[in-house]
Amino acid sequence: MSGRKNGYGSAVSLPGDPPGGRRAALVWGVGVAVYFVAVIFRTSLGVAGLDAADRFGVNASALSTFSILQLLVYAGMQIPVGLMVDRLGTKKVLTIGVLLFTLGQLGFAFSPTYGMALASRALLGCGDAMTFISVLRLGTRWFPARRGPLVAQLAGLVGMAGNLVSTLVIARLLHGLGWTAAFAGSAAAGAVVLVLLLLFLKDHPEGYEPEPLPHAGAAFVRRQIGESWREPGTRLGMWVHFTTQFPAMVFLLLWGLPFLVEAQGLSRETAGSLLTLVVASNMVVGLVYGQVIARHHAARAPLALGTVAATATLWAATLAYPGDHAPMWLLITLCTVLGACGPASMIGFDFARPANPPERQGTASGIVNMGGFVASMTTLFAVGVLLDATGGDYRIAFSSVFVLEALGVVQILRLKSRTTRRERERLVASRVEVVHVPA
Repeated sequence: MSGRKNGYGSAVSLPGDPPGGRRAALVWGVGVAVYFVAVIFRTSLGVAGLDAADRFGVNASALSTFSILQLLVYAGMQIPVGLMVDRLGTKKVLTIGVLLFTLGQLGFAFSPTYGMALASRALLGCGDAMTFISVLRLGTRWFPARRGPLVAQLAGLVGMAGNLVSTLVIARLLHGLGWTAAFAGSAAAGAVVLVLLLLFLKDHPEGYEPEPLPHAGAAFVRRQIGESWREPGTRLGMWVHFTTQFPAMVFLLLWGLPFLVEAQGLSRETAGSLLTLVVASNMVVGLVYGQVIARHHAARAPLALGTVAATATLWAATLAYPGDHAPMWLLITLCTVLGACGPASMIGFDFARPANPPERQGTASGIVNMGGFVASMTTLFAVGVLLDATGGDYRIAFSSVFVLEALGVVQILRLKSRTTRRERERLVASRVEVVHVPA
């Protein structure tokens, strides 16, 4: 029997909590390495946006379609992947994911036409969609529940390190070796993590096998999705993820470099440094948020809403700044604050995790993870369309950020009290249960 902290900080002791330890760190590390490579591939287009426009001869709307299609596939796969993880386990789903995103990256390297490149990004998005939910499930199977918030934030931090590789390494390979060599060479990382995955990853520790799930076809799917969705914590988690993730995702995935170069008059090198600052800030803030939430679950909503408020304020100040270009100090501040968006989006999983039993964690995580990527996809499309419609006016195009943030904040405030009430009910029930657990 091992100890676990409930959502309000008091310790309870529940049977069946995984022990953690070095073996857990090793297995989880292999899963996170897969996610790390997936993020490199996902974000590699962010440093190649201008090159892709030249290579395929497309405008801003067509360029945004690359990322929109990739995110459309990713978001659409979240609930099916969650169901797959709950049914098949982490190792099988991650193996499929690695094969798909590696083939997608290779296809993108050798695509001679815009249509083939689009198909390759869709394949990459499909494989990428299978990684993060699997890693979250791996963490819940190998580590004690009290470590959940920190383990999730660390996974997100490693993912941002993959983004850092894109901004630093892929960009240099692209401009040094060319399109095909850069993307084909990076695909080798997929083969490496596939070998590690097959050799070392296990779904759960010995003696901690989950209860087998009854399979009843469509009835099983409906039950998993329906029961997860009925929990207000799952819906709140989805809206937190929706509202917090997309400003930084849109900036890093596609439109940040063009905005800084074309609208702010910076060199590619300086713009690349600011993108790197977003990633570095994300990694630092992720560690802080993980520690704070692990100790004080009541800080979840204030941290999420505070991040949204800070992001909206800095975007408004940057876009409304008089003159042609915002000053460097303001751009640095904006990029630093955007770095908090990723860690804030992870808070969504901290609302969904205690609201769902282990056998529904994959499905619930899929619902949550869908939120941010739907928002990102919508904003990527809106920015591209508005840029074409206004002749490249980034101030108007990026104002679309505020619309989605306002929608998300309304939903968060609507669901927050209901989720808190449900968590209190569970806390009372868990205390009664612990009293009856034999010593």
